[in-house]
Amino acid sequence: MQIQMVDLKSQYNKIKEEIDTAIQDVIDSSAFINGPKVSEFVDHLSRYLGGINIIPCANGTDAIQIALMALDLKPGDEVILPVHTYVATAEVIALLQLKPVFVDVHPDYFTIDVDLIEEKITSKTKAIVPVHLYGQCADMDEIVRIASKHNLFVIEDTAQAIGAKYTFPDGSKAFAGTIGHFGTTSFFPSKNLGCFGDGGAMFVRDDNMAKKAHMIANHGQRIKYHHDIIGCNSRLDTMQAAILDVKLKYLDEYCESRQKAAIIYDELLKDVSGVKTPCIFSQSTHVYHQYTLTLDKSIDRNELQSFLKDNGIPSMVYYPVPLHWQVGYKSFNKGEVFPVTEKLSKTVLSLPIHTELILEEQEYIVKMIKKFLKK
Repeated sequence: MQIQMVDLKSQYNKIKEEIDTAIQDVIDSSAFINGPKVSEFVDHLSRYLGGINIIPCANGTDAIQIALMALDLKPGDEVILPVHTYVATAEVIALLQLKPVFVDVHPDYFTIDVDLIEEKITSKTKAIVPVHLYGQCADMDEIVRIASKHNLFVIEDTAQAIGAKYTFPDGSKAFAGTIGHFGTTSFFPSKNLGCFGDGGAMFVRDDNMAKKAHMIANHGQRIKYHHDIIGCNSRLDTMQAAILDVKLKYLDEYCESRQKAAIIYDELLKDVSGVKTPCIFSQSTHVYHQYTLTLDKSIDRNELQSFLKDNGIPSMVYYPVPLHWQVGYKSFNKGEVFPVTEKLSKTVLSLPIHTELILEEQEYIVKMIKKFLKK
């Protein structure tokens, strides 16, 4: 049995006719850049997310960078972010000559530990970038409270959690990415809403800030050849927008498929000693971009991965080297330790999860995990 970490081909085959038609329509129109399908997708995504402004761009990394640029931060300003995340979140902060300030994550939910944020705030702190890691929201109610108290911007990195919903203490709900000043996302092919190449977007509540972000993404121009601010070139190709517009109709279904697969994993693994299944934060739904286990330190993760691979089962480690240990980011850490992240870097393991995963595959995966642990 050969199992896929993410089975994009099978997913495509289910909606092949719609996707092929959408692609052919773009080819027939020859409107490959800023074609009408881009604005149609933007409109449909805005409706899905409750009417928020959507600014499409080239990828999720650009989305974070453009959001930071729109806030007019100055070199040396500090931006708080979790240390357990993909490098892109810190990368754009450093590229803009801002200072990334790392915060450890919650041991159960893997998102930024809100109890540790305020101790990192200084007079130079200007923003917080919570990452909705693996598919569920960070504690946005507390993050918004802290940001409001200290007059900080909030940029939600929603690359792994589009479609997740957050419930506030008063019972009101909001989609991940629509709570802070900016939300950003990636449409990388393996994401829950993924295109057939690169793509990204920003979600912006304030109309004026949305206009500014749109200008930045378009060479700083509001009117062609009139460049009012310094910008960049970051756009979503028409072809990718057409593909995303088809797949958006299935996003809720995709999320539900992943949630059902997670429930099955939870049940199959509930009595497996030394393996901790994902914990769900009570105020967020989980859309399982990743299904990530935490292994007991007695389990050799490398050997387990090799054993699974030998038996046709892929797995991934997100992330094996914490940001403060990365050579390129050592200058931003003055000997500080982050015990939770350092432990997670040695113990997390993500299993295959996607919209096409079937029960027999999951049973086989867990069977092989149990077989390894009995060795």
